[in-house]
Amino acid sequence: MDKKTRNKLLLVLFIGVLMGALDIAIVGPALPSIQAGFGVDDRTITWVFSGYVLFNLIGTPLMAKLSDTFGRRSIYILDVLIFAIGSLVVALSPNFSILLVGRAVQGFGAGGIFPVASAVIGDTFPPEKRGSALGLIGAVFGIAFLIGPILGGILLMWGWNWLFLVNLPIALLVIVMSWQLLPNTHPDRRPAFDWEGMAMLAILLASLAYGLNQIDTAHFISSILSMSVSPFLLIAVAALFAFIWAEQRAEDPVLHLDIFRKRQVLLAAGLAGGAGLGESAMIFLPALLVATFDVTTSQASFMLLPIVLAMAVGSPLVGRMLDKKGSKVVILMGTSLLTVGMALLSFFSGSLVLFYTAAVLIGVGLSALLGAPLRYIVLNETTETQRGIAQGAISLFTKVGQLTSAALVGAVAASAGGGIEGYESAFFAVAVVSLVLIIFATALKNRTAELATVQQLTKSPVTASASTEE
Repeated sequence: MDKKTRNKLLLVLFIGVLMGALDIAIVGPALPSIQAGFGVDDRTITWVFSGYVLFNLIGTPLMAKLSDTFGRRSIYILDVLIFAIGSLVVALSPNFSILLVGRAVQGFGAGGIFPVASAVIGDTFPPEKRGSALGLIGAVFGIAFLIGPILGGILLMWGWNWLFLVNLPIALLVIVMSWQLLPNTHPDRRPAFDWEGMAMLAILLASLAYGLNQIDTAHFISSILSMSVSPFLLIAVAALFAFIWAEQRAEDPVLHLDIFRKRQVLLAAGLAGGAGLGESAMIFLPALLVATFDVTTSQASFMLLPIVLAMAVGSPLVGRMLDKKGSKVVILMGTSLLTVGMALLSFFSGSLVLFYTAAVLIGVGLSALLGAPLRYIVLNETTETQRGIAQGAISLFTKVGQLTSAALVGAVAASAGGGIEGYESAFFAVAVVSLVLIIFATALKNRTAELATVQQLTKSPVTASASTEE
């Protein structure tokens, strides 16, 4: 594939991922209108987010695996189509229950867009260009959170429904371009799909997501032991063992557990969980800013812009560094900056200078973890027939870290008495977790060993046996 075609391909992947990312950032401004329109309470309206996340978790491994089995083009188009159908259901929903169904469909479709896009980059870009391509895709999330609230505010002038209807022409464009540009690579032989493993994984993720979502961080211990949390966490543990058992028996498992025998992939999974935890800890920053500087919630949200800008600028720069220096150097830099930034938040004591310094450090640090580097690692460690589900696994570990973050930060803040001191203690706890991530990063392969692995896998007979339909 020549450079011009690759650039067109990167554009269609960029638009698809941006569409999914925007739907997370753009929905915030619509929540008050949706709540008022359907007359639901504050706890019920949170399911607009929770339902999306829950089905996004389930859709990620399924769509990633299907892309390995049936080809990237068909599954990427299917993901975008499902997302568009969900958007239409939400926009036209006559009641709140139907709206939640639409959000679930949206989340299910969106779950596969980013991991499949990352796998396409692994299939079509040479190893020395993968970092830059992944960096551009990773920058989408920073861009989405910059323009999402602004776009949402404009579209709300015509009604909240338009925040979802706007997805339809974008989805149509992505589908047409994907059909023309995406290669359809798949194995010659398609073994029976591992429905048993997929069912166990769905139960595991659904139970974990619901259980963590129900935790009351102000009463952490009693909440964990309550019937609204503990049964679901126990089901998640049981489903985990059942999933491992099913995968060991499956002809073509949903998740090849063998890939986690590779130290590099195992480290990437741990780093992904820590990155998700650090990212979601940012949702508590406005509360700290309101308490410290006596600003409004709206003003506190604008004070987070340096983090978003640093992520948007940092992601493509990190991608370029990957191609030149390798993942170890980049991730060591990112985890170190994240640790220092979180530590500053726990000691900034009302200093605006220290806060904005911490914000920039955290933004750049997260850009070196959430975007290209971890996906770059698993692309280099897996064969073509494993890339989709390996990318999905990184997404899963990141999302589990995000889910865990709310429980951890809330619990530490509450146990420390809440308020400014409580949140400073919580960010110190996140800084400790980030310090552990530095240790993980030091164990990664250096650039020379990374390139040697890529060369070895390029000659793999598994990759050579794949067939491509243009």
